Amino acid sequence: MTLTYKLISAWFILTAPVIIWDAGYCLMRPRSMKGGDLHWIWSPYALYQEVDYVYGVRALENNEGFTNAQSLLNLIETALNLYYVYMANVLGSPAAPVIGFAAIVMTFSKTVLYWVQEYYCGWCSIGHNSLPDLLLLWVLPNGLWILFPGLIAWKLGKDISANLHASARVANRSVKTE
Repeated sequence: MTLTYKLISAWFILTAPVIIWDAGYCLMRPRSMKGGDLHWIWSPYALYQEVDYVYGVRALENNEGFTNAQSLLNLIETALNLYYVYMANVLGSPAAPVIGFAAIVMTFSKTVLYWVQEYYCGWCSIGHNSLPDLLLLWVLPNGLWILFPGLIAWKLGKDISANLHASARVANRSVKTE
């Protein structure tokens, strides 16, 4: 396994606990929120629920479904990510890049959707922040979920394409020799 694939597996493994913790916060609201009996598990979210109202009281009170919907998708993505790690590192399956690509495109697309949703609602959930707070507490962490998945999708997509071209060349040679 090349360094690139080790880094992809490392990203998937290291982000899994973060994603599960985040989904736990979202799916356990209001108990996970500031003032809730389980908030001690998610205490950093006392700040984040004020930075991003999607995670805050307003979204919960308005029964906005996006927060929990994206959390459910996060858990599905994480399961696929870990399945990729298993397929690539334990089984050595040539199908692993397809699973990894599908999962990481989900992550990339959902995160872009999150940003575009903010744009089209006039920054309705994050526009109240100062520029330094916005950059440090929303753009930087959320930007990582576009940058790294984008790079991973590019690498896995490139490899899948190369393998498909190689298979097509072999198939064409087989047809010509028959």
